[in-house]
Amino acid sequence: MAGTFPSEFAMMLSVPRLAFIPLLWLTGQALAAITVSEPWSQALPPGSPAIAAYFTVHNDGTEDDVLTGVASPVAGEAGMHQSSGADGMMKMQAIASAVVPAAGSLVFQPMGYHAMLMSITPGTELQPGSHFPLTLHFKHAGDITVQVQVLQDAPAHDHGN
Repeated sequence: MAGTFPSEFAMMLSVPRLAFIPLLWLTGQALAAITVSEPWSQALPPGSPAIAAYFTVHNDGTEDDVLTGVASPVAGEAGMHQSSGADGMMKMQAIASAVVPAAGSLVFQPMGYHAMLMSITPGTELQPGSHFPLTLHFKHAGDITVQVQVLQDAPAHDHGN
């Protein structure tokens, strides 16, 4: 009898652990449902101290996620901002985070949310056709790095123009 206890005990521990595997897989699927599309930035003259980046974050999951920050090796500083207008005046304000709603999208576009990259590394190419990496930090989905395409003009479908 004493010889069978360890194997029965081990089996009792294994069954509950196995029951959590589908739950962990489903949770991972819900949290990994973040995608980023159409990352772009407008070309600037050489030596420009800052550049804005725009993109759309899609959340196909069942839970909200939170974009908590951005980073790029081409900038000494990076942050998120929101532009808004009131009484004929435009205002830009730094934001600490932005919610990406479940089954929804968060759009970063001119005159709205945008990533602001400051203290651009000298020699960084910000001319049409070039690109640079931008890492987005999410509360649940983790880090997602995209290649931001530098364009001469804003895309025609962009609602910020």
